[in-house]
Formats: sequence, structure tokens, C-alpha cells
Amino acid sequence: MFLILLQYIRPVAAVEHFMEAHNAFLQKHYESGKFILSGRRKPKSGSLILCKASSRKEVEEIMKDDPLEKYQLALVEIIEFEPTTYAAIQEK
Repeated sequence: MFLILLQYIRPVAAVEHFMEAHNAFLQKHYESGKFILSGRRKPKSGSLILCKASSRKEVEEIMKDDPLEKYQLALVEIIEFEPTTYAAIQEK
């Protein structure tokens, strides 16, 4: 499992210009089963993605297609971890 942290390195207005393309990138990888969750950081300085991939190399290849990385709008940090404990999610 991988946690991908994106930190904006350009003004938010520049990032917003590519948000539709970034959302399409996210949707593609949700549909493939690679992305589990994603969201914006608060304050609005970047985002994070929880990714299920077989290797760091696979994550790096996936992220090459993210417009935020492709156009150097965000720094990308990839953290590999092994989940050992989790809470069951219950519908309310």
C-alpha cells in the first residue's frame, strides 16, 4: 500500500487550471482499482492519494500521468507502508 502526498509548488490558481484533468486522472485509477481514496489537504496546499499497487515503480509510473506532476505543479512524495490494523467502516 502506498500513500502519495502532493505538495503544490505553484500558485493555487495555476493548479486549479489543471484540476479537471487531474480529476480525470484520479477517476481512471479509481476505475482500475488502484486508488482507494484521495482528498485535498487543509489548508489547500496539496492533496493525498491512497494507492494499492504492487510496487513503488508501478506507483511512479502511474503518477507520471498526473497533470500536477507532469506540468511541475506539485512535488510528489511516495510513502510505502504495510497496513496492520484498521477499523471496520459502518454505514450510518
